[in-house]
Amino acid sequence: MTGRNVVALAAVLTVTAAARTQDDLRSARTKGSPNAPVTIYEMSDFQCPACRQFWSATLPALDREYIQTGKVKLIYVNLPLPNHANAVPAAELAMCAARQGKFWQVHDLLFRHQARWARLEQPGTFFLGLADSAGADRNALTQCVRTGATRALVQSDAEGSVRAGARSTPSFHIEGGLVAGAVPMEMLRPILDSIYAVRTRR
Repeated sequence: MTGRNVVALAAVLTVTAAARTQDDLRSARTKGSPNAPVTIYEMSDFQCPACRQFWSATLPALDREYIQTGKVKLIYVNLPLPNHANAVPAAELAMCAARQGKFWQVHDLLFRHQARWARLEQPGTFFLGLADSAGADRNALTQCVRTGATRALVQSDAEGSVRAGARSTPSFHIEGGLVAGAVPMEMLRPILDSIYAVRTRR
């Protein structure tokens, strides 16, 4: 991965036109300490089965061992794939929830109930039910979704991910390297431990 691609991915959350014209939602979709020495950008699609696999099988251990201990912060980046009809609406819902500080609650509910909404022709009502379960303000969220308030941000995420080299979901940019697929914790540990050791060496 070139330095230009690395910059493209970081820029998607900070200096794009979409980010400048909307609320800065970077912190709302960051899990972990802002001072963590290692950063993972997760480029993901809520309708992607492999992304759900990462969420269910790997993320709990990653959270427990690295995020909660202050070693790693995880930043979610939207990369809805064209062959997933409900991926963009799901991403827009999640980003609208992020404006209320409810991103991770909706993130978890979307993955937990993926099989129920993935093939719906009109998932809007189901999505609003998930937002209710997350404790989001329904009126504000409905307005956000109906007006497409986060659509440009989702598209900007996706474009930045592609420029950074992502070709499938999930993909992970980890401090200069790109890792593709629902990697198990056994594969992530040596990568993260090595980077952490370098970053914290005195």
